[in-house]
Amino acid sequence: MDKKFSMTPNPLVAFLKKDPKDFTREDIVKFCEANEVEFINFHYCGWDGKIKTLNFVIQSKEHLENILAAGERVDGSSLFPFVEAGKSDLYVVPRYKTAFMNPFAEVPTVDLLCSFFHRDGEPFESSPQYILEKAHEAFKAETGLEMYAMGELEYYVIAPEEKLFLVADQKGYHQSAPFCKFEDLRTEAMRLIAQAGGNIKYGHSEVGNFTQDGKIYEQNEIEFLPVNIEDAADQLAIAKWIMRQLAFAYDADLTFAPTITVGKAGSGMHVHCKFVKDGKSVMTENGELTDICRKAIAGYMDAGTSLPAFGNPHPLSFMRLVPHQEAPTSLCWSFSNRSALVRVPLGWLKPSDMAAKCNPQQPQSDKDFSDKQTFEWRASDGFADTYLLLAALCAAARHGFEMPDALEVAERTYVGLGVNIHDASNKAVQEALEQLPASCVAAAAELEKDRLIYTSKGVFSDNIVDYMISYLRAFNDETMRDDINAGRIDGMKLVMENINNG
Repeated sequence: MDKKFSMTPNPLVAFLKKDPKDFTREDIVKFCEANEVEFINFHYCGWDGKIKTLNFVIQSKEHLENILAAGERVDGSSLFPFVEAGKSDLYVVPRYKTAFMNPFAEVPTVDLLCSFFHRDGEPFESSPQYILEKAHEAFKAETGLEMYAMGELEYYVIAPEEKLFLVADQKGYHQSAPFCKFEDLRTEAMRLIAQAGGNIKYGHSEVGNFTQDGKIYEQNEIEFLPVNIEDAADQLAIAKWIMRQLAFAYDADLTFAPTITVGKAGSGMHVHCKFVKDGKSVMTENGELTDICRKAIAGYMDAGTSLPAFGNPHPLSFMRLVPHQEAPTSLCWSFSNRSALVRVPLGWLKPSDMAAKCNPQQPQSDKDFSDKQTFEWRASDGFADTYLLLAALCAAARHGFEMPDALEVAERTYVGLGVNIHDASNKAVQEALEQLPASCVAAAAELEKDRLIYTSKGVFSDNIVDYMISYLRAFNDETMRDDINAGRIDGMKLVMENINNG
């Protein structure tokens, strides 16, 4: 038995004894025949970022091969608001590496994610998935590196209030059941996501929890492992679909909304980034961050005011990005500092066998764990389209390598370990830093200013950037924070009306 695949949770990988990236059409057919698969489902994301589904009942082996080879037609104008109805036909064609067993189907069903193509057989250039592909190709061409990413999905579960084993308000961090009421939902979601190909790091309950109007609001988080940036977007999209399906089965609501109500912890979708050359991390050297890492961070600092156009595309996003919370508001970076826009988390910079220190029976090891090092973009939230967000982050990282003064920018925007820039004693530090936009309208203006970061190398088209700017400006939310605080807008009603966006 191949040990590489001995503990895989993915049934297709276990059966085929292959990495998903090596799956062929013949492999999918072979699996379907051997496992009596009756249905094939195509999935793809429209402009709203949510998974769409097209079902096929398998008629014969030939029929299955045709489905997998030719894809199918869809109405692009119903999926993308900028596609004209008069020329709206698009093809959706499955990517074999994404195949997984549908965990909710009553009969054996294989699901696959698809790419969009024009009638001429060329990729649909405005598809978020293809924009990400272009962004990564441009990054690799410029730097000779691959970009890896991992997302953190913070979310609230909302259900009828429980009276037993209550947790103090905003004290839910890493609580165990029965104080954490939805641990079973979280662990079941993790199991199903892993079976669908998601590379999960861990899950836990988060800080946010409160009761209101007879309902409990409980915050949880599922965090992933770094993978190729294109695969990272795929697994986040599938994970959100699985989590919502599962919550529905639990008779609960589940939301990735960035804010629920004033004074309670908001939910982000932080993204950790990592750069790899020839399969090896280039993040650290001799216990220090490399210049490669610092240049990419500089790109994020320079593009920091426009990145929220992709990572925070809703007025509720900016209800979370307020001073004196863990959510960032100033363009700076630091080590282990949750008030910074980019955080370099505690890492294994030098070999240290902590396991042997707390397990004396374990032989000492000099294993180096520095390849685990990442840095974390902390502003974005679950309302972002995962493909567009990761494409924008990839473009901004590439921009850092193109900046002649990147290392100077990194030095200028660094704040020391333990410096809370929201603290009154550090007011001068905060005032010296550029601030994130405070509304969708402001983010649109920053995107207009920085558009070349995203359109260079043909990654984002001017038409897509123009559409994003128009979309964000249409919220007309410059004064929304003040209006909510003054009671002119019912903030909770706004949340409930948009709670299942993203």
